[in-house]
Amino acid sequence: MASNHWHFARPKLAQAYLGSFNLGLSSARGLFARRRMGKTEFLKQDFIPAAEADGYVTIYANLWEMRSAPATALVAAFFQAIEPKGFHKLLQKLKPSVKKLKATGKIAGMAEATLETELHDDANLPAGSMLMDAMRAFDHTSIKVIMIIDEAQVLAQESNADFAHALRAALDIRKDRIKVLFAGSSEATLRKMFGKPSEPFYNWAALEPFDLLGHDFVTAMVEKVADVTKFPLALEDALRAFDELKRTPEFFRRYLDRYLTMPFDGAAAALEHTKSHVFNDVSFQQQWQGMLPADRAILSLIAAGNADPYGKDSKEKIALALGLGKAVANNTVQNALRRLSDQTILTKIDRATYQFEDEAFADWLKNLHE
Repeated sequence: MASNHWHFARPKLAQAYLGSFNLGLSSARGLFARRRMGKTEFLKQDFIPAAEADGYVTIYANLWEMRSAPATALVAAFFQAIEPKGFHKLLQKLKPSVKKLKATGKIAGMAEATLETELHDDANLPAGSMLMDAMRAFDHTSIKVIMIIDEAQVLAQESNADFAHALRAALDIRKDRIKVLFAGSSEATLRKMFGKPSEPFYNWAALEPFDLLGHDFVTAMVEKVADVTKFPLALEDALRAFDELKRTPEFFRRYLDRYLTMPFDGAAAALEHTKSHVFNDVSFQQQWQGMLPADRAILSLIAAGNADPYGKDSKEKIALALGLGKAVANNTVQNALRRLSDQTILTKIDRATYQFEDEAFADWLKNLHE
């Protein structure tokens, strides 16, 4: 059975996002959702086809996959979609500074595109210059574009600030023909990106939560299971699994795969097998081992339900975990929280309350300490 058999189409949602651009009242919007919640699948399989059917040229770039050089990757995707011949001529100019940088990605509506340029360790690919060349090429066309920037919070990193300023300036004067959909997994970073006056994209896009999948999605998946097996899955079992898997579509699909692979074991066994894998991922162990002790201490506290790491009790527990005789200072907590936020592990909910970006990581930590 083809993989798109399992896609849950959301045409109304795609048209809602598209309609906001077509009204002409805004040229950009932002949406956020934790990873694994179906955001990227929706963008690629629902929103992009709808936009192309409406006459837009679509450009998609996932900056998390390209975070070693997001500016270069984003401009390359834009340039190649707008003017492939001009893009390849530009690459010829860049060859003298070739050493090592690879970014591979599929540009929606085109064949697989690969950019392989290499740079000297102490050199920077002139992304700003590339951006201006790309925009000049665009200005000679009459097309209308929707640029989809996935994991857009990468642009908020300090190292990308100059490019972000240049990108906003370039997009500001082309709002009539270039629309931008920013999507990301870090609500806190995106809110800072669009809500802090010192940020390049301040007040540039309305930010809203992505509509998460729910009962309709589970019902549709149960029906799809019935299409491919003689062992139908009860809706009640599926809904229970969806809830216990933190309403995470990616995990739920793993559950369905296990159920279809081992139907004689039953729904409950499939759920337990899935939970044991998704909440005990070896990647979490590697991530955990690579952290500083203060970061691990704070994550353990928050996973255990202590959302305020600045509280007196929390600072004493952090000190105990670090082998110190007294409560740690606020700056120790602050530095650790900054690191964890920059890595999109934690999200700041309000002044002193934090939560995990990935609930699966939080559950893994709970199990670790039990």
